[in-house]
Amino acid sequence: MKMHSTLHIAADHPAFAGHFPAFPVLPGAILLDEIFKAIELARGIDLRRWHIQSAKFLHAVRPGETLVLEHDAPAPGLIHFAIRVESRKVSSGMLHES
Repeated sequence: MKMHSTLHIAADHPAFAGHFPAFPVLPGAILLDEIFKAIELARGIDLRRWHIQSAKFLHAVRPGETLVLEHDAPAPGLIHFAIRVESRKVSSGMLHES
């Protein structure tokens, strides 16, 4: 079942200030953490035993951008995800259960 979640990252999140001061972008680790939290909440599952099978970061996420997470579970133990800012895909990947 395909699901959508909106991710809200505060424009003043401390990660923006340190990554990079002249051109602030959201670090991939923060983005992945937010993806995990949103999928856990939406699907009512615990992802602590899941692993990132693949993750691609296609475009930078800038302060103030609205992120839309789309995730699908095409098979047991497998979740595909994609993050978009408007029509631009900024990240995609796959999670699998250990």
